[in-house]
Amino acid sequence: MKKVVSIALAAVIAVSMAACGTSKTSVSTTANSSSKADDSQAATQTEPTSVTVKTLNGEKASTEIEVPYNPQRIAVLDMAALDIIDNLGLGDRVVGMPKSSQIDYLMDYNNNESIVNLGTVKEVDMEALMSCEPDVIFIGGRLSSQYDALSAIAPVVYMAIDYEVGLVQSVKDNAENVAKIFGLEEVAAEKTTAFDARIAALQAAAQGKTAVVGMVTSSNFNTLGNESRCSMIGNEIGFENLANNVDSTHGNESSFELLVSLNPDYIFVLDRDSAINTEGAKLAQEVMDNDLVAKTTAAQEGHIVYLTPTVWYLAEGGITAMDVMLSDLEAGILNTSAESTSAANAA
Repeated sequence: MKKVVSIALAAVIAVSMAACGTSKTSVSTTANSSSKADDSQAATQTEPTSVTVKTLNGEKASTEIEVPYNPQRIAVLDMAALDIIDNLGLGDRVVGMPKSSQIDYLMDYNNNESIVNLGTVKEVDMEALMSCEPDVIFIGGRLSSQYDALSAIAPVVYMAIDYEVGLVQSVKDNAENVAKIFGLEEVAAEKTTAFDARIAALQAAAQGKTAVVGMVTSSNFNTLGNESRCSMIGNEIGFENLANNVDSTHGNESSFELLVSLNPDYIFVLDRDSAINTEGAKLAQEVMDNDLVAKTTAAQEGHIVYLTPTVWYLAEGGITAMDVMLSDLEAGILNTSAESTSAANAA
């Protein structure tokens, strides 16, 4: 009888221990599930649904707007903005863009059939834009007059170059502003951190040197001032711009006799016709190859620097654009090839 009781007691104890084990496992699993749920809820709570960013409005006045945080559908109507989006690794979110501009390093977007063609950087196909159903729209100065109409479709982030703070700082500010929308501020900072040292090297070489900055268009040579395209040459790099009495974005039409009379140490040339693919136009090198230009110190010392047209004219303000622009100047001023400069920067 005692054996039977002992066996029964042992069985009860075994069942009790098994039940305790099951209970502990159940409690542990419940606790882990609860912890994961709390973590997920905390992550959701820390990620905002919208973010406030600086922009310009239709009157080109500074303002702030609310845009969706980390938007998935992006319409880009400015090449500098597309450049920044590309550098932030967000190219797969672009649903529409103008495909009229032919910029080498952005051609994958032009050739992507899933991205809707939205016209040009000056004239938007509004119907195509609406069909894209963008969460946010990025524009540049060429579309400032259409700001209100575009804002009726989605929040519009309008970026421009602030020539008072300079091109380089504008690139940094604009990249940070765009990155803020996606929580990628650190990526933007990493992409622009090398610019300062390169600028300093160019400044040292340009000290005490004079220059004329010009744009060739329709076989004319238009001088550019320090508050227009290519302003970095005078403002940040520090050349004395001998024709700095210009406030037009397309410059003032000038004569080659003026170049002879100014006789600069350097002449920087932007080929507008090449940038916009003007049919039948002469290349800037052909226009500049004449007896008057040949008389200048710049020509005689091999200091006529031809700037990459599409980048300086269409993408000024982008991150890759800034790299290309600095490479152009390094090649012309420091006698450094663009290939070796790019390789050094990548390293």
